[in-house]
Amino acid sequence: MGQHTAHVDTEAVQAYPQLQRLIDLREAGWTFVHRFTDAGELRQINGMYAWPDGHVDGVRIRATTEAAAVRWNGAGRVLWEKDGGLVEVVDGLLALPVPS
Repeated sequence: MGQHTAHVDTEAVQAYPQLQRLIDLREAGWTFVHRFTDAGELRQINGMYAWPDGHVDGVRIRATTEAAAVRWNGAGRVLWEKDGGLVEVVDGLLALPVPS
């Protein structure tokens, strides 16, 4: 991570401590896509992590109080899901075992 990114991360977490959870996911190899309204306002953030064996973990964040996460197997069957606040949802994802 570059010095500029680290500085931006630090400022963002100081303003919104819950964002540290998204930084944790990014550092674990997750990718994110930002979705915007027609007016250019951030509507939601979608994140994904694809495991080598075909499992996929996903997260959708609309607000610090509105998030959802899911793990699918390689056939697309939902194995785990959680709704709630950003912190509890990401903590749930990070607590999942490595799929086997």
